[in-house]
Amino acid sequence: MSAEQWDAVVVGAGPNGLAAAITLARAGRSVLVLEAADAAGGGARSAELTAPGFVHDLCAAILPLGAGSPFFSSLPLDRYGLEWVHPKIPVAHPLDDGRGAVAHRDLGATTAGLGSDGARYGRLVGGIAHRWPALVDHLLGPVVRMPRHPFALARFGIPALLPAHMLATRAFRDDTTRALFAGNAAHAILPLTRPLTASFGLVLLAAAHAVGWPVARGGTQSLTDALVSHLGELGGVVQTSSPVTRLADVPPSRVVLFDTTPRTLVRVAGDLLPARYRARLERFRHGPGVYKLDYALDEPVPWTYVPARRAGTVHVGGTLEEVARAEADVGAGRHPQRPFVLVAQQSVADPTRAPVGKHTLWAYCHVPSGSTLDMTSAIEDQIERFAPGFRDVVAARAVRSPADLEAENANYVGGDIAAGAHSGLQLLFRPTVSMRPYRTPNPRLWLCSASTPPGAGVHGMAGFHAASAVLRTVLA
Repeated sequence: MSAEQWDAVVVGAGPNGLAAAITLARAGRSVLVLEAADAAGGGARSAELTAPGFVHDLCAAILPLGAGSPFFSSLPLDRYGLEWVHPKIPVAHPLDDGRGAVAHRDLGATTAGLGSDGARYGRLVGGIAHRWPALVDHLLGPVVRMPRHPFALARFGIPALLPAHMLATRAFRDDTTRALFAGNAAHAILPLTRPLTASFGLVLLAAAHAVGWPVARGGTQSLTDALVSHLGELGGVVQTSSPVTRLADVPPSRVVLFDTTPRTLVRVAGDLLPARYRARLERFRHGPGVYKLDYALDEPVPWTYVPARRAGTVHVGGTLEEVARAEADVGAGRHPQRPFVLVAQQSVADPTRAPVGKHTLWAYCHVPSGSTLDMTSAIEDQIERFAPGFRDVVAARAVRSPADLEAENANYVGGDIAAGAHSGLQLLFRPTVSMRPYRTPNPRLWLCSASTPPGAGVHGMAGFHAASAVLRTVLA
């Protein structure tokens, strides 16, 4: 169809771009996806980064929102080889003295392990987990929609408005429970004293009980491969090694959807947008970056807090106060001496990730945007703090700085893997405050990336909602 007009061209083959293309192709529209890299996936890719036989996820690794995505759940992805694999424990948070806390998949087991905080946790997090099917479509959609379950949303929304630090100290008495909540809330990549940061902790912990925190067997790439295969079966085409630097690089089409940041849209097609709207896109803020390490291990990580050895995710940062201090430093443009480190142990659940008896490890910390500071020692000091002897089991490592991440994926400006800061109104309204967040004033140009609602995460919902709006309007 290269010589003909496509109904839609999608720029970028990340999860949202592929979700948009599948949504359009399922409606019978012709779709071409153009991807600058040599493989589809964006942040949902895997590769042998350290040594032969060790499969590492380039960015996205643990996929609770992927497993809980209403859009992904509507697709026959298992037909193309996607298999969710659940670790015995979704997430653990160790403390210095060998204590810690975990969120089990089973809510009852979690509350039992939290002692005097169990009942409070059950009411606060368990209430959301029980209502997950009623809430998830709204949580992963544009804010401006009328909620179908307003009472369930209100029960979530009131505590979610609070700063995570405030909610943790008010709701829980034990330092282990407070730390568990802080580690989940720190996925906001914001100081935990900011309003709405509690929402991240609530959603991620509720997801652990409602859908789990699984990995994709064989690597996150297998999710991308399944999406590409399904799109191909529907008649869509993915063309890799096809960067779009100007709109002339896009073949004739009725509509173009950008799975990119606003700055890329402005660079490619800014002259086709009104000056006022273009200026609003140029004010879109990017958040802190990340510094990432991938490891090939000769043995499992020797966590002192034994349950962490069975966890797919380990949040490494100490107490609530320590995690809050580290995130406040990053928010102020400083490098924390003791960073909050997110650790994924995919091979604990998925032995295909490494040779027999070996393991992989994935770790990153938050840093100021565009940081050039080597954080390897700081990250390893934190892991060693809770797992003495960790360095002794490291066979190889791969280091990726914020600049490396942006070079691999232009959406990660300054190493910002969330494709936009979560601060202020941008948490709810992105890329601008608008009742139509995906549509630009030019009816041919649309955004469908994580820079639009519902934001970061491998769930495909931004692409689905953008494409659904296109089908209601331009391609009706």
